Amino acid sequence: MGCPCNRNRPDCPDWSDHCMGQLWIFKDLKPEELASVAARTVRRTFESGRPVFLQGDQAKSLFLIKSGRVRLSRAMENGAEIIMDIRKSGDYLGECLLNDLQDDYRYPVSAWCLEPVALCSFSRQAFESIILEMPAVGLSVVKTMAGRLVDLTERIEALSLAHLEEKLHAVLLGVARRHGRRRPDDSWDLELQLTHEDLGFLVGAHRVSVTRSMKRLTDSGRVRRDGKSLVIRGGSASVGH
Repeated sequence: MGCPCNRNRPDCPDWSDHCMGQLWIFKDLKPEELASVAARTVRRTFESGRPVFLQGDQAKSLFLIKSGRVRLSRAMENGAEIIMDIRKSGDYLGECLLNDLQDDYRYPVSAWCLEPVALCSFSRQAFESIILEMPAVGLSVVKTMAGRLVDLTERIEALSLAHLEEKLHAVLLGVARRHGRRRPDDSWDLELQLTHEDLGFLVGAHRVSVTRSMKRLTDSGRVRRDGKSLVIRGGSASVGH
């Protein structure tokens, strides 16, 4: 079966040819079920640096990323910005919409495109109907939420480390496990471009301090550059190991 998304392919160069049926959440659906899902989605593309939604916008849609990466950040009352997460192809945006809250619920974070992004959007009613009709999708949602809790736990553990160097290394490993690839020697390749300011938001430190800690990690051989990739040594699945 051809990709339903490409039947309405927009005229833009960054459109992904990947079918949403290739995403893990829909991998167990039959062709007729995939067609039913496609009929309820709205397909959109965003340029790098553009917001999918902003903190405080009325939450009307749930998004499934087809390609690209998106940064979730939250603005604090003192003006500081905290990076909450980075989402990739196959991840959701706006899953808070599935909560049984008031109709005027607002997105608690902003979603910024780190690169050209293609996604499918669903209204809350449409996605809830998909879950009710197709149990395999509902099970995938449960697995994703469980994974989010694991990621959050590991990040909290990383932030509890006393030394910034150790904290930064643990956070980099966590990002690499989600967005990079594992090497045979148990180190990780991470091609996601993060500035030292971005890393500062992730670990709760000033950019200058992050730069110093990155230099120490590089000098010790725990982190190194390989072309466009950042190679992070240490394949443990937990920051506590």
